[in-house]
Amino acid sequence: MNTDPVSGYQTYDQHPAQDRTARNQATARRAALTLCTIADVTAGLLVLWIALYLLDANQANAFVEFVHAAADFLSGWARDIFTMDTEGLRVVLNYGLPAALYLLLGHGIAARLNRA
Repeated sequence: MNTDPVSGYQTYDQHPAQDRTARNQATARRAALTLCTIADVTAGLLVLWIALYLLDANQANAFVEFVHAAADFLSGWARDIFTMDTEGLRVVLNYGLPAALYLLLGHGIAARLNRA
């Protein structure tokens, strides 16, 4: 038999600090997973553009245009850091560097969140 006057309220034998800690850890894990997913998708778009460029994809195709525009947006801060005579190497370096940094930073911050 339940002797609580109102069910659903915290009883005296429950520890709210433990519940709060578990909730905070779960929230940190969800935030870390979200951050990893964003970093992976971002790097994936950049690597996809590198592959499409190196495979000489049709630049007039709508999908190729979308990937190129997304890659330009995501790597805008790194545009022409490397100026090479070889166009393929220039694309690999100028789009590969942001992809690597997004992965390293995203997964590094996510690992830190998981430890907190």
